[in-house]
Amino acid sequence: MKIIVTGCAGFIGYHLTKKYLEKNIKVIGIDNLNDYYSVKLKKDRLKDLYNHPKSKNFFFNKVSLENFNQLKKIFLKHKVSIVVNLAAQAGVRNSIIKPIDYVKSNLVGFSNIIILSKEFNIKHFVYASTSSVYGNSNKTKLSEFNSVDHPIQFYAATKRSNELIAHSYSSLFNIPTTGLRFFTVYGPWGRPDMALFKFTDKIIKRKPIEIYNYGNHSRDFTYIDDVTNAIFLITKKKFILKKKKKFYNNDPSESNCPFRILNVGNNKPVNLKKYIEILENSLEIKAIKKYKSLQKGDVPKTNASLLKIKKLYKYLPKTKIENGVKNFIKWYKEYYKI
Repeated sequence: MKIIVTGCAGFIGYHLTKKYLEKNIKVIGIDNLNDYYSVKLKKDRLKDLYNHPKSKNFFFNKVSLENFNQLKKIFLKHKVSIVVNLAAQAGVRNSIIKPIDYVKSNLVGFSNIIILSKEFNIKHFVYASTSSVYGNSNKTKLSEFNSVDHPIQFYAATKRSNELIAHSYSSLFNIPTTGLRFFTVYGPWGRPDMALFKFTDKIIKRKPIEIYNYGNHSRDFTYIDDVTNAIFLITKKKFILKKKKKFYNNDPSESNCPFRILNVGNNKPVNLKKYIEILENSLEIKAIKKYKSLQKGDVPKTNASLLKIKKLYKYLPKTKIENGVKNFIKWYKEYYKI
């Protein structure tokens, strides 16, 4: 089996590629190594993949998803059966400042990769969506059955657009597509723009950490190994569509075509103050805290319903937040030689 993983030098893409290599699966990696955050970190992830015992099964291509012709050459060269599209311009707050970057990567790039997946008869197109599509929902648990028609950031709007584009291609061309709504993924090799990385860096350096919404946020933090396990389970199993007599008008995550959307979370939200306390205990350093009001585009609470992914794939997150944070700190100290 050959699988394309776009964004293979990114946080989730790197870990997923590594998991596939461990399972002796050939990975065609695609990444443009953009400078949204440290290019060195991305290159070091790639270096780690090249040093993997089964690196002979890894084929890297430095290509942007906006470059349709270069992408097509990769599809022509490698006969792949599955595409996992994790390449995207990330960052909720950055999308307010630089929206055009999100149009190029998340809309043009996404369209290119799904068009080619159709052209080359891909058996399963899996792609990253986000919990941000739920917007400022007042639901206790965020379910795929909920309406997601009111995104409050441009980033979320582009990701919701991905879901709609995927549905149109599933409907028109019968391509099995699965969209994954990730909930605050964290762990070793994580992104420097995310809270755990920023907090750890500043606490170690004895610099103040900025705590928005006065620490009243709560997040469904999902450890990276649980996320890659979910993707592996989904891509290992054949997409099975149970035909319904009526179109799922009341369920935006299913259809009569081979289209599906799944939450990938932990289902155990943690208050931000508690999260910082866990981090302080692991580092054995007290944070210097600077409390701030709610930022534009921020959502106060996320909590994933996992009923659907558990039923379909027997997905069960295993990593406790305390262990996940410790694993990240261990990696951080080793990587930065602290």
